[in-house]
Amino acid sequence: MELRLHKFTKRFGDTTVIEDMDLTVGSGEMIALLGPSGCGKSTTLFAVCGIHKMNGGTLHFGDRDVTTLPAQERSVGVVFQNYALYPHMTVEQNIGFPLKIQKMAKAAIRKEVERLADLVQIGELLDRRPAQLSGGQQQRVALARALIRKPDVLLLDEPLANLDAKLRLEMRSEIRRIQRETGITAILVTHDQVEAMSMCDRIALMKDGKIIQFDAPEQMYSNPRSQFVAGFLGNPPISFLSATAGAELVLANGQRMARPGGLQANGEMVVGIRPEHFGPQHGEGLQGEVIFVEPQGREELIDVRLDGGGDIRSILPSGNPVQQGQRINWGVATDNILAFAPNGDRI
Repeated sequence: MELRLHKFTKRFGDTTVIEDMDLTVGSGEMIALLGPSGCGKSTTLFAVCGIHKMNGGTLHFGDRDVTTLPAQERSVGVVFQNYALYPHMTVEQNIGFPLKIQKMAKAAIRKEVERLADLVQIGELLDRRPAQLSGGQQQRVALARALIRKPDVLLLDEPLANLDAKLRLEMRSEIRRIQRETGITAILVTHDQVEAMSMCDRIALMKDGKIIQFDAPEQMYSNPRSQFVAGFLGNPPISFLSATAGAELVLANGQRMARPGGLQANGEMVVGIRPEHFGPQHGEGLQGEVIFVEPQGREELIDVRLDGGGDIRSILPSGNPVQQGQRINWGVATDNILAFAPNGDRI
């Protein structure tokens, strides 16, 4: 089911949070609304599900205009951050509750509950209550309950925020598996760029109520439209250095690098260098001192303070003989440098 927001506007009192936003989610696609707190991503989600009334624009599910329909008349399934399970009900009763409200026969409800429980892999937990479940199991119950009505659209509001790191990793792949198996159109709201990049077909990166870039994760990472986008995506994050472009790139600290082949502009700019593009594997060129080494198992994050000023980060496989206080002379993968105008726009 394709979802289309056209000229969506939302105001709270005299404050306009979102104005004239356009967003199209393809049938069977899973997209992320990603951005910092206050950017408007949850407001957009709540408008889609009907919790917030739109102050302008239209919302279509396929050919159906649902702009003015109340939440209960929209075919949406919602999974909230806190799961919102009924504590006095069993897992079976929680999952089947939407069908009970529709006055479906008990035998039919039982059959659908068992089907969804198998899909989310909690078939053995149907007699338990929420308090007897782990966070990941509660999340699966909430997901099954959202899907049992066979909604046109699945909405996920920070669904992994309350899980520990191991469970977040597990549930990222599980939610994506279930979304693909059901073929449902889905929108994920998150501030975690790793979740967005690993779970979704496309990412709508938001800032101040606007979509800054809407692209596939790998395209947004390698070809960001602005310094904000480049800085928001990537873990560990990109390093930014002030520079002047001429025959070479001259950093503000006086060190020099070869000019990227595709760079057309001259003059003052900001260059972005991702950690995987700076290190001894790229030759020599930038000199400085290692100020911090952070082991992370199979790799190490290394912070370098460049001579003359400016910090830059590298990521290297574990086992490299790099120590804090060590002097380095490492190179940059020049053709992977990202260049931005002083106002943050991509050059």
